[in-house]
Amino acid sequence: MIRAFLIDDEPLALERLARMLGATGRVEVVGRATDPQRGLRQVATTAVDVLFLDIHMPGLTGFEVVERLAAQAAAPPVVFTTAYDQHAVRAFEANAIDYLLKPIERARLDRTLERVAARRADAPGDLRATLERLARQLRPATGLEHLASRTGDRVQLVPVEQVTHVVARDRGTYAVTASGEHMLDVTLADLERRLDPARFLRVHRATLVNLAWVDGLHADLGGRLILRLKDPGRTEVVVSRDRVRPLKERLGLT
Repeated sequence: MIRAFLIDDEPLALERLARMLGATGRVEVVGRATDPQRGLRQVATTAVDVLFLDIHMPGLTGFEVVERLAAQAAAPPVVFTTAYDQHAVRAFEANAIDYLLKPIERARLDRTLERVAARRADAPGDLRATLERLARQLRPATGLEHLASRTGDRVQLVPVEQVTHVVARDRGTYAVTASGEHMLDVTLADLERRLDPARFLRVHRATLVNLAWVDGLHADLGGRLILRLKDPGRTEVVVSRDRVRPLKERLGLT
């Protein structure tokens, strides 16, 4: 039996994958997590043959999970699950680490399990070297990792993965996290140039959104497209009409 651990911030996606893996008769799901930080800790103390890992998650992306795995002495092979990110798929293939496009198909899952079974014979050093190469390839060459918020003489560094969105309001720019707002000493236009474009997209002249925090879309009574975030307040953001197509393309909806 292949021992699998699953990390995906969407409980329904996690449950569906666990059910599909169990139905193959070849896999024992030894753990699952919707929080990537907690999942990493559990993987470190669990005998795992393969980690099925979502890419776009709030708090810690799949790419960042790979970087942390590469530093572990006994890191398992990784199979990415993704609803889009075709450019990332090519990177996974180049490093001989498999991927599954959502919605996952049974035939494709069977082929993935064949590859996982074949990799179980790899030496731990070979596997860690592969993960390290993948981590280097996926690590953005540019892009801020922290945003500086100044209050008087005090400067707070806010990790960009915790930023749900950035808004321009009342002649100020604010980075919004699940815990509150942080005033920044930069313009929204400047941030748009400096933030990793794979993470952040401008959806309105006054709003940049962290795509890892996007939960869903719907139209309001006036026909405007509304973007809903995964933060505790389920924040809703208006999408400008001229930004609807770019947003849908990034979310794989066209």
